[in-house]
Amino acid sequence: MPTSDAEFNRLIAIVAQLRSPAGCPWDREQTFESLTPFVLEEAYEVVDAIERGDIAALSEEIGDHIFEGVLLAQIAAERGLFTVGDAVRTAADKLVRRHPHVFKEDGTVHDADSRQRAPDADAALQRWNTLKAQERAEAGTAHTVLGGLPGSLPALLRAFKIGKRVAEVGFDWDRSGQVVDKIQEEVDELREVIASDRPVDHERAEEEMGDLLFSIANLSRKLGIEPETALRKANDKFTKRFGKMEATIAASGRGMKNMTLDELEREWQRAKSTQQAG
Repeated sequence: MPTSDAEFNRLIAIVAQLRSPAGCPWDREQTFESLTPFVLEEAYEVVDAIERGDIAALSEEIGDHIFEGVLLAQIAAERGLFTVGDAVRTAADKLVRRHPHVFKEDGTVHDADSRQRAPDADAALQRWNTLKAQERAEAGTAHTVLGGLPGSLPALLRAFKIGKRVAEVGFDWDRSGQVVDKIQEEVDELREVIASDRPVDHERAEEEMGDLLFSIANLSRKLGIEPETALRKANDKFTKRFGKMEATIAASGRGMKNMTLDELEREWQRAKSTQQAG
């Protein structure tokens, strides 16, 4: 079987060819900026394969994700910025450096019974974060609680991470019930905006909706629930249930647009009952 090194080098060569004058017009036109949505899309497809338990798809999606990284590195190499080898070496060096409980300074591995080893996952993560902070300080990068959180993160996930960061320095609710109270407060404020006899103040409604979603993300954190995952599961559940309802209605010869809301609700409840029974 071909080694990982051989396959990785083959991929690098293929990407270089695609970017060459004799390569693909589409690949040659790509830039860091144009590839950004594709990088995000491939990351989500990896997650989707994991959640579906589709191992064949996972293998393919991981390959696509690696391809995006190699393509970005090829563009950087053409601009004289860095090579894919530089990027891979940086990642490997960082992993060794931030795992002193696994690797010695020379890169060799500690003995299994070494006192240098981390006793558990929490201790390992604490060492990682401590070393990360030290590296930033040595580089002259000012450390802030919310520094380093990418603005490109999905908004719900970023809200979750913001809450987690500030909680680590003590800025947090004591109990989950207090967050529920905060959510109710935000619901009341949003209701006040949209219940007025005057036209809805869209700017204020957007602000209140943002506050509500931010509070919900923090409740997820307090409950130990990753909100992006929870919402994806809710989306999938709704999609399956709606599809069941749609198929039932189509089989009866009716059209959804010609049905009343009460009729649609009854079909929805039937689909819900069938889904729960299954």
